[in-house]
Amino acid sequence: MNSYTRRTAVVSLAAALVAGLATGESLPAAALDRTATGGPAPLPRAHAHNDYEHPRPLLDALDHGFGSVEADIWLVDGRLLVAHEEADLDPSRTLESLYLAPLRRRVQANGGTVYQGHRLSLQLLIDIKTAGDPTYRALSRVLHRYRELLSVCTGGRVRSGPVTAVISGDRGARAPMEAERVRYAFYDGRPEDLGTAAPASFAPLISTSWTDTFRWQGHGPMPRDERARLRQMVSAAHAERRRLRFWATPDAAGPEREAVWQALLDAGADYLNSDDLPGLEAFLRDTAHGVM
Repeated sequence: MNSYTRRTAVVSLAAALVAGLATGESLPAAALDRTATGGPAPLPRAHAHNDYEHPRPLLDALDHGFGSVEADIWLVDGRLLVAHEEADLDPSRTLESLYLAPLRRRVQANGGTVYQGHRLSLQLLIDIKTAGDPTYRALSRVLHRYRELLSVCTGGRVRSGPVTAVISGDRGARAPMEAERVRYAFYDGRPEDLGTAAPASFAPLISTSWTDTFRWQGHGPMPRDERARLRQMVSAAHAERRRLRFWATPDAAGPEREAVWQALLDAGADYLNSDDLPGLEAFLRDTAHGVM
């Protein structure tokens, strides 16, 4: 059985376990071990891209152990609505209702952590789709109401909380963020931020497009020059105590996607980006990478 077939079998087994729970059938001992502490061990390197498009935003990602989730926000009549496209906006789907309030309830129930028994700070990547300056100012007021959950930066000193909000999207958010002495959010930088005066306490994450950076999409061996470039980017980010994430990696199930994921793991990249929650979970657990 090759690696892709084996991981497909793992996903099928997970689905069977869920079905067993629904019908009251007994679970195998391994599954009982996995659920004994209230859920799977978290996967710090798993990032749920466009998380809000799943049937149960946030909750599906947490059920699969993801260490990072992404929500796109729009400022509409003073409210922060969550959607990928403007046509999909729904007044009931707010950042608070889908993410912040459920996280508050979960952290309270778990005694101060998102994942019971694990000190992982969940990354909440908030992608701003409307003008950055006014949207961030509105977001900052909302985050302040949930400050007991959040990592905070005060005068350049960072205190980690159960959730770390990182702001991406429209670059107009940068100026009001930098002006805050007490800040409950952090900035998603770009490769051009490496080597600049922006400290990791402000921009701890560097994100960029895979397809804009590399020609290789997982078919055949990764070209030597591109493998070297990937390792150099990881090294440059880590030298400045920043994490590195690529979006737009191949995400159709198959060996090409897994080849790219493996190359990212081998190079030490901090996050794997996917819309396929069970597929990425199975890959990371099967390869014994990224499990806390």
